[in-house]
This record gives sequence, C-alpha cells and structure tokens, in this order.
Amino acid sequence: MEPDKRVVRRRFLAARNALTPADVTNAASALAERALRLPELAHARTVAAYVSVGTEPGTLALLDALHARGVRVLLPALLDDNDLDWGEYTGEDSLTRVQHGGKMTLLEPAGERLGPQAVTGADVVLLPGLAVDARGMRLGRGGGSYDRVLARLERAGARPALVVLLYDTEVVTRVPEEPHDRPVHAVVTPSGVRRFSAP
Repeated sequence: MEPDKRVVRRRFLAARNALTPADVTNAASALAERALRLPELAHARTVAAYVSVGTEPGTLALLDALHARGVRVLLPALLDDNDLDWGEYTGEDSLTRVQHGGKMTLLEPAGERLGPQAVTGADVVLLPGLAVDARGMRLGRGGGSYDRVLARLERAGARPALVVLLYDTEVVTRVPEEPHDRPVHAVVTPSGVRRFSAP
C-alpha cells in the first residue's frame, strides 16, 4: 500500500525545518545559477513563479535575475478559495506581506491583479513542491492551489514548461499520487537538473 500523502509531507517538511539559514541561502544561490541556465528560461518571455517562504528552496535571487533579463515575472496571490490570482513582479519593493487567516503569511505582488487566467500566457511555470519522483510526479503541500493552476493550463490548451525547484534530497524514487496529479518536465536542485519525458 502506498504511504499516505500527509505522512510523506510531514517527513519532507521536518527535514526542511531542520535546515539552517545558511543552508537555505547557499541552496538558493546555487538553485538560481542552475535554473538560469535552463534553455526554457533562457528563451522565456513570461515566467509564472512564486516567492519562497521559510525554509522552502529560495526563489528571490532567481526572480531578480529573470526580471533583470527583461522577463515578465508573474507571482501568485492566494484567493479565499485557495485558487491563485496573479500580479507582476518588478523587484522586491513590488511585494507586500499578506496574512491569510490563521494559515500563513505570504509575500504577494502589491500591484494590479491580472486574474487567474494570466498564468495561461506563461512560457514557463515554476511550481513549488516538497518532492518529485523518478516519473516527474510532484508532491505539493496539499492546498490544491497548483492543482487548479495545472487544470487551468490544460483546459486552456497552454503548454508551458513545468519546472519544480527542490533540494537535492527531495528528488526521490516515488511519491504517492492521485488521479488528478500531473507530471512536470524538469526539477532543478542546487546540484543539477533532472528532466522527465514530456507529460
């Protein structure tokens, strides 16, 4: 029997919570360097990304580098129903700290909201996750926000490159999956890039 997703999530979150600030900073720098070499990002005009929180693999260095290249960077804003709206990133001063009920505080775009459909115009979507397996199946945090994003892309016939940013230890043999889960194209870790067959 496959392990329960909640149990597996707790294990990966516990490992992340044991990381030091130096671990997170060093990994973020290496991740940005690796990701920026991806051909998909080199040719992208619009990238949908996210702002990392806590001990998540850091994304700010990557967001700044993409913006400096002239890439349009879209960031999510969490809606009350856990769906995602989008806004543009133009530097750290374009972010605002938003408290979502008793759940969490996120850094979100402070400017104009572009609507949930805005993600369908992205050439690359950088997805958060806790792990990816050898088939390219991603284990998310369980809120369902990115399941909605992937379903929206599919309905729109949009085919962006789907890339997950993780720590090296989070690329595993297998993660539990459900029928709605979709594989990704690639995972970037501080030590390298792993590609999967096109979903």
